[in-house]
Amino acid sequence: MRRLILASSSPYRRALLEKLRLPFESASPHINEEGLPSESASELAARLATEKARALRDKFPDALIIGSDQVAECQGRQLGKPGTAEKAVEQLMFCAGHAVTFHTGLCLMDSSNGSHTTVCEPFRVYFKNLSRAEAERYVELDNPLDCAGSFKAESLGVALFEKMEGSDPNSLVGLPLIRLVELLQLEGITPLARKTPNSQA
Repeated sequence: MRRLILASSSPYRRALLEKLRLPFESASPHINEEGLPSESASELAARLATEKARALRDKFPDALIIGSDQVAECQGRQLGKPGTAEKAVEQLMFCAGHAVTFHTGLCLMDSSNGSHTTVCEPFRVYFKNLSRAEAERYVELDNPLDCAGSFKAESLGVALFEKMEGSDPNSLVGLPLIRLVELLQLEGITPLARKTPNSQA
């Protein structure tokens, strides 16, 4: 099987990729994640996913590299990682009673020739009308300071929502596994393949 590289240091993306039970390595791509003027949230997510994969091409010259990035958007505003509890509470209060769309870019790159496919998966979350006390308590309990949108969907974050819409809930956490499996299958890799005696996977 081709060497599989996850271009991310995110523990959330590593945990998601482990669900596929494929051997992989992870490495941090170290790129500039600032948006360009007039760049939409979906365009930014797709571009950063591609740049993350491309950043590791020289380090892993004969591999399939997975790049992914996520940009949250609410009321026309892009939401980044809060970094502090105060900013997390402010983000949650801004999102309260509104829909937040998470645009998750995914790139699979063949580092041997630079060919790649990039897609962007949207996932929408509808927030409850939260009180500030509820937002503060949530941030205290779940500490979502490194999460775009200031919540962890795989944890207590579900207590903030009225409903969710999207084709793949994994994309909300940070890696669209359904689309990734489709892209890997085009490269001859499937999590459900039977191992042969000579298989290295």
